[in-house]
Amino acid sequence: MPNREKLFITDLDHTFLRTDQSVSPFSTKVWNEKAKQHILSVATARSFQKTHDFLDTLHLAAPMILLDGTMIVAPDKTLIDVKLVTKALGDAIIDEGAKYGIYPFIIGLKDMDLNESFLFPTTLNNYQHGVLENYRNDPRMVECKNIRAMEMNLKLVYFGEYNTLRPLTNHFQETFGSELEYKLSPEKYSDGWFLTILHPEGDKAHALTKVLDYMGKDASNLTVFGDSVNDIGMFKLAGTSVAVSNALDEVKEVADIILPHSNDEDGVAKYLEKV
Repeated sequence: MPNREKLFITDLDHTFLRTDQSVSPFSTKVWNEKAKQHILSVATARSFQKTHDFLDTLHLAAPMILLDGTMIVAPDKTLIDVKLVTKALGDAIIDEGAKYGIYPFIIGLKDMDLNESFLFPTTLNNYQHGVLENYRNDPRMVECKNIRAMEMNLKLVYFGEYNTLRPLTNHFQETFGSELEYKLSPEKYSDGWFLTILHPEGDKAHALTKVLDYMGKDASNLTVFGDSVNDIGMFKLAGTSVAVSNALDEVKEVADIILPHSNDEDGVAKYLEKV
């Protein structure tokens, strides 16, 4: 690839997407103009299909980092890499979490054609009920009276109060150690928290390293955009890290640049337009 090409990778929710999960006409225009000379892609907690739906009007030719980094997928749906939590380990996580009276949501693959299932428990707390409201008509949803892990688990996610999830995180770390990756984050638009459990190399930072190798790119030529805890690893790798104005404080602390605009003000697109 020509040396003049730079690589830009952005998070979606609360970074590039507006709060209503739309991409503005301005952001679409800037993205497609920038993509004529440079390489643009995403690193998101979203699935392939959701990401594809959000970005259907954007020119996208580079690998996408999906589901917090557990999958790297080309726009034509070619699977480049996947990091799975085994069924045995997933079931052990569920059993340990049950000691705290809480059960996870599980996102996994039904097959290697990237068809996903989203399992959720019958026993739900108020935060979990709130999350499910966003997935009312999602065909991936499967309610489980006795929730167990799948054969191919991408991530397990707990939602609840900090006072529940902080000791739960500590317990998982003491029980499973380096077998897993643990990301405890606040949900910025409520008083809830979420704990994401991943393969130890299933985060955005590891996936970003894989993408750079795959594309033959150097991190010094990379700019990343983000707002949340799961973006910090990418920030530490990239030549330039950019936080939107609505990012968490701990993200801003490690960013090279803090934008004066939020996701709802097209912060990423305004930066790209001026680069």
